[in-house]
Amino acid sequence: MSTKPYTAADILQMAKAENVKYIRLQFTDLLGIVKNVEVPVSQLPKALENKMMFDGSSIEGFVRIEESDMYLYPELSTWMIFPWTTGNGKVARLICDVYNPDGTPFAGDPRNALKRVLKEAQDLGFTAMNVGPEPEFFLFKTDERGEATLEVNDKGGYFDLAPNDLGENCRRDIVLTLESMGFEIEASHHEVAPGQHEIDFKYSNAIEAADNIQTFKLVVKNIAKEHGLHATFMPKPLFGVNGSGMHCHQSLFRGSENAFYDESDELGLSETAKQYLAGILHHAKGFALITNPTVNSYKRLVPGYEAPCYIAWSAKNRSPLVRVPASRGLSTRIELRNPDPAANPYLALASMLAAGLDGIKQRMKLSRPTNKNIYTMNEEERRHGEIESLPATLKEAIDYFLTDEIITSALGDHIVSHLVEAKEIEWDLFRINVHPWEREQYMTLY
Repeated sequence: MSTKPYTAADILQMAKAENVKYIRLQFTDLLGIVKNVEVPVSQLPKALENKMMFDGSSIEGFVRIEESDMYLYPELSTWMIFPWTTGNGKVARLICDVYNPDGTPFAGDPRNALKRVLKEAQDLGFTAMNVGPEPEFFLFKTDERGEATLEVNDKGGYFDLAPNDLGENCRRDIVLTLESMGFEIEASHHEVAPGQHEIDFKYSNAIEAADNIQTFKLVVKNIAKEHGLHATFMPKPLFGVNGSGMHCHQSLFRGSENAFYDESDELGLSETAKQYLAGILHHAKGFALITNPTVNSYKRLVPGYEAPCYIAWSAKNRSPLVRVPASRGLSTRIELRNPDPAANPYLALASMLAAGLDGIKQRMKLSRPTNKNIYTMNEEERRHGEIESLPATLKEAIDYFLTDEIITSALGDHIVSHLVEAKEIEWDLFRINVHPWEREQYMTLY
């Protein structure tokens, strides 16, 4: 989605001309959930002057009650009027950074964390990190109360059409809505599992890409609701079928030059690209907690469902963690395949970039590609190929995260401590709970 260099005067004029009544000042909490402070349009001038305060102690992973006052600084280029609010009283939004009362960026704001790592990339001479995300989602039917059921809305498969793909109309309306909001949609289709869908939009710089992911999720859920459906970005809502991923295509640029491309190389990859990729592989276990942040995430990362669970790369097959798509020139990029759509996009992109930059700074040597289907390899073959596995549980991911100084340093002490605390609670609640599978297995056996 292309952003526009709006001024405060532009926004005030558009709000008046379009009969905007309310403004949602949006930001993202530590878990990646979109939050907002909604204000009447009369408060818009105050918001545009960065004077809108909110209680940060009420937000997951922000601050204690003794230090609760926080300020929202709107990014003017993110101004947007929601197309599903028409007539008398439209609603607009501005995506905001979170600041302390003294005017410094808040260390626990995920968006600011990504900006910090991007600044590090700029110091190394890179002018942009371009990202093309591919978030997948499921559509479930709702009951008479509007609550989500476990019944998917179709029995379609990969690239199926109606009548098998009953979500086609909903998906088409999602695409039309996104296009009306400025998204450039490249493709939309039914995914492998029944009720599963994917809509791909054009790459953009890292901040815009993360903003776009959050906007995308909001649109998908709202339009699905209009169709009597529930959209979920839960990584693995159903056993026995593919889960939902959020593959992230990424590259670094120096001005108009793609720093990942070298026409003289056999694969067309520059030393920068190889070092970046080596950093991604080296830190994959360390950032898994960020790219795959829930207990449920690790139900997706298992063999047999196309999701990567082994740390390797290839330009020829899709079983490794990282694939190098065939396009070259300005389109040269790597595709990281383990992230899922439950990830906080700001923290996920910050972690990927920090890992890649460490590879560049340390001049890491890239391992040999794995061009054989890893899922068909036995343990000895994987060991011979020095192919390690991603964490198998959220607990393992927490432990690896805490030992990765590059990733934890990039995110900062505030985010690390609050995130780990929340995720350890999540793991413990899962660990001590009694699940339906256990009752099915043991109630009558013992």
